[in-house]
Amino acid sequence: MTISSLIIRLEMDHRLVQFGEIASQVSHAGGDMTSIDVIRSGKDMSVRDITVHINDSDERPLLRRLEELQGTKLIHVSDPVFLVHLGGKIATSPKLMVKNRDDLSKVYTPGVAKVSKAIHENPDKAYSLTIKRNTIAVITDGTAVLGLGDIGPYAAAPVMEGKAMLFKQLADVDAFPLCLDTQDTEELIRTIKAVSPIFGGINLEDISSPRCFEIERRLMEELDIPVFHDDQHGTAIVAMAGLLNALKVTGKELSDVRIVVNGIGAAGVSICKMLLAAGATRLVPIDRDGAIVFGGAYNNPMWQWLAMQPQVEGTPGRLKELLAGADVFIGVSRGGLLNSKDVQAMSKDSIVFAMANPTPEIEPEEALPHVRIFATGRSDLPNQINNVLVFPGIFRGALDCRARHINEAMKLAAARAIASVVSDEELNEQYIIPSIFNEQVVAKVRLAVIEAAISTGCARRIPPEIGWKMA
Repeated sequence: MTISSLIIRLEMDHRLVQFGEIASQVSHAGGDMTSIDVIRSGKDMSVRDITVHINDSDERPLLRRLEELQGTKLIHVSDPVFLVHLGGKIATSPKLMVKNRDDLSKVYTPGVAKVSKAIHENPDKAYSLTIKRNTIAVITDGTAVLGLGDIGPYAAAPVMEGKAMLFKQLADVDAFPLCLDTQDTEELIRTIKAVSPIFGGINLEDISSPRCFEIERRLMEELDIPVFHDDQHGTAIVAMAGLLNALKVTGKELSDVRIVVNGIGAAGVSICKMLLAAGATRLVPIDRDGAIVFGGAYNNPMWQWLAMQPQVEGTPGRLKELLAGADVFIGVSRGGLLNSKDVQAMSKDSIVFAMANPTPEIEPEEALPHVRIFATGRSDLPNQINNVLVFPGIFRGALDCRARHINEAMKLAAARAIASVVSDEELNEQYIIPSIFNEQVVAKVRLAVIEAAISTGCARRIPPEIGWKMA
């Protein structure tokens, strides 16, 4: 059931209606009144804002009840979610004020020419003399947004703005959304390359598969700044972090467990690659047409790569039959695919990550009696697999060491860092992954990413506090 919040502004004639009658109508319509604010008050008339939580499908009956109630006038209805989006959620602001001609001559003409010349002579100075060292672009074409699909660049903008907010709040990274009005792969690559000089990194977001693989690969080859497709790697890193801790709880080893990954798109491929890099030896990738098997032939280049890995099982079949006996299920597919009998057929102390949004592959009430550990992408349940745990810290670290790329070692280091935030004393079936608001997350991910970048030769700068530690 989806619950929405409404702010209903009502004018009341106290000679005709009492507030208790309004509260009764809200309750009868299935609503829950959570707050009341008096906007204007008088002897006979008043205006109040009533905040109500209600099921989406019941919204119109409630409003009709209030409109028909004698002595009330419905002035307007607001949705708090829409209210926080009015005018957008982010803005740019100067670091210093221009108060006089002298200030102007320093920040603009003629003084700025001196700085531009210095950067022209040595482009690396852009990192110290412009916003480049702390700024990334959050870029999408709007073709694979959240659970909404291909909604286009205009509708994708609120999501990208939200991500920019989180970058700033959680890691003090300045991020700017760029929503590109093209789905042509070559045009996307050209455009991103063309705007890249001012940015210290590129966060690709909500670009459909399989185009996202080619776009990221080409940009990584042709740019000298980090390019990171969060839908792929962010999901994989957090899933890996959760799995590392889940295996601790169950006492199983990654090298021993049989892992079924369902949904071999952008996130599924990245999860499989990370599992293999971390030491998984029994992997079963499955898409809607069945298992991707070792030795098979596939048109999708990522599937073909998987089919060449000896750790991938060679048994064909579909999800339900291949899930039997598995230790781990990781779903990045669609809701309602599994039932209680399916997870009962898994091995003892099974681990289920049902991450389809907004509806998981199996509902928690069906899965929980039969599995040891259950995780989803939902915020209303324990063990939320959320990309917000990754992208602020991984870019904070990459920017601070001026990494050329975000490589596999840095991603795995980020996963281990996230897992380490949950101490052995805290670790249990209901707590395998930290909260996104845990301040240790960004700090630990940043440090781990920097150290991995330095050790793999990907860093162009060693932050002073890291140099002291590594000396």
